[in-house]
Amino acid sequence: MDTNYQTLVLNRLWQAVNVIGVERAFSLLALDHAQVIFAEDGSFRVFDSEAWFEHCRENELGGSIRVVNTVSQSVLVPSVLLLRGYDRMLLQEMKFNRQNLLERDDYRCQYCGKNLPNKELNMDHVIPRDRGGKTSWENVVISCIRCNSKKSNRLPKEAGMRLLREPKRPPRRPFMTSLYGKEVDKSWEYFLQSKEK
Repeated sequence: MDTNYQTLVLNRLWQAVNVIGVERAFSLLALDHAQVIFAEDGSFRVFDSEAWFEHCRENELGGSIRVVNTVSQSVLVPSVLLLRGYDRMLLQEMKFNRQNLLERDDYRCQYCGKNLPNKELNMDHVIPRDRGGKTSWENVVISCIRCNSKKSNRLPKEAGMRLLREPKRPPRRPFMTSLYGKEVDKSWEYFLQSKEK
């Protein structure tokens, strides 16, 4: 079984809430917690587990790359699952990394306010690390190279500088926004794009 296949999971309101692997997808299907959404001729068909296995038995799956073989038959790995009883949106913590920090600070130096290309922006510890400053949302800001050099290993006040705004942990965001800009399965596009409008 190829465990690299991914399945998009929708809540019962047809909103994207997660991406899972093959084993979890078949588990949700077998436990009757989810149904398969299958795109066919421009429309969608919904299958429970029994109907999905029957559909796979009746159709030639030789040309599909998303097939796993069981003891008794070949089964198409569901590309999209619809949860039967979950109607909330999954909110996800934003990971602390350079890209998310750039987004939080609007690609702008938090000392002089200049909006510069990514390569001219740094991550600056407001309280320097050698003074006990942590690498966290609340202590790291985006700064231009010039301001970073000027501040050096000092507190902003000691360098005669002020922050434009206090650094804070960004709010949690819907799971779906974590997929923006990433390559996704073609069959997911309708569910991701339709929710942006």
